[in-house]
Amino acid sequence: MSLLTLDGSSGEGGGQILRTALALAMVTATPVRVEHIRKKRRKPGLLRQHLTCIEAATAITAAEVRGAHLGSLELEFRPGRIRAGAYEFAVGTAGSTTLVLQTVLPALFAATAPSTLTIRGGTHNPMAPPFEFLAHTYAPILARMGADVSLTLEQPGFYPAGGGCIRARVAAARLQPIALVDRGDHGGFLAHALLAQLPRSVGERQVQVIHDSGIPGPAELLVEEVQALSPGNALAIHLRFHEITEVVTTLGERGVRAEDVARRLVEAAFSYLRLDAPVDEFLADQLLLPLAIAGGGTFRTGRPSSHTRTNAAVIERVLPVRFSFTPEPGETWRVEVNSR
Repeated sequence: MSLLTLDGSSGEGGGQILRTALALAMVTATPVRVEHIRKKRRKPGLLRQHLTCIEAATAITAAEVRGAHLGSLELEFRPGRIRAGAYEFAVGTAGSTTLVLQTVLPALFAATAPSTLTIRGGTHNPMAPPFEFLAHTYAPILARMGADVSLTLEQPGFYPAGGGCIRARVAAARLQPIALVDRGDHGGFLAHALLAQLPRSVGERQVQVIHDSGIPGPAELLVEEVQALSPGNALAIHLRFHEITEVVTTLGERGVRAEDVARRLVEAAFSYLRLDAPVDEFLADQLLLPLAIAGGGTFRTGRPSSHTRTNAAVIERVLPVRFSFTPEPGETWRVEVNSR
C-alpha cells in the first residue's frame, strides 16, 4: 500500500495531527508519513510524550517505524495487524498519559479481544485532558456509542516529576453513531479538589468558593488527599446533566491563591452553562475521530476551534467521511459527520 503523506504543520499545527494520524493508520492499516511535525511550535518536532504515543502504536500493531527520535520533524509509520494484549508504557516525564491513551483507544476497539493498558507519566497537565475529564465526560459518551472502557487513576502525576499512573481495560467494540444535541435536565454538580503534598485547607477553601458561587443545583463537595511524586492541586467541577456530565478543570499554581484558582474555574463553569449546547470546545475535538470511525453522528457545540477543524481535515484525508460545521442562531454550531 502506498504511503499517505500528511503535513504536520497544517492548520493548528500541533501534536494532535500526529496522534490522529497514528490512530487512523492503526485502524485502517494505512502506512503514513507525517512531515513538518509541530514545526510552528517553540520546540518543534517530537517530544517525549509523542514518542510514547508512537511506542504504544508500534507495540499494538507491530509497526515498522522511521524517524522516531526526539526532535524529529518527520515520521514514517507502517502498521501491522492490531493485537490485543496487556501493555505498559511510560512517558518518562510529566507528559500526558491521557493523550497516549486516546491515541491507541480506537485501535484497541478494533482488536479481537479485550486489552489492558498501564500508562505512567503525567495525569493532570495544563495542555491535555486530565484524567477526570476522560473518566467522567469522554468515556461515558464512548459507552453510549457501544464501547466498553474502564478507567482507573492509580496515582496522580503532576509537573515536574510526573510518576502518575492510569490503567484502562478496553473491550473490542464496533462504534455506533450518536446524536448529542441537548444537555437535558440539570442534576447539580460535584466540586472536587485533589491535593498532593499540600495542606487540606487549600482544597477546603477551593470547594467553598465553588459552593458559594451560585452554580445551580444540589452541590456535592469533595476534598481528596493523595500521594504523588510532586506537590500538586487539581480542581474540577462536574456539571451533571441527563445527557452528559461536563467536567471543567484547572490546576493550582505556585503563588496563586487557592480562592483565585477556584474563581477561575467557576468562570469556566458559567461559560459552559451559558452555552446552549452539550459539547464544549475540547470535547468537540475529541469526538470527531470516534464519530468518523462509527461512520456518522452529530453534536452541538460552540464555535469550532482551529484545533477541531484541523483534526477534521486530517480525518477526512484517511476515512471516507465529510464533516460539516453549521452555525445556528445564537452562539452554537452543529457538527455532523456523514459517510461519502
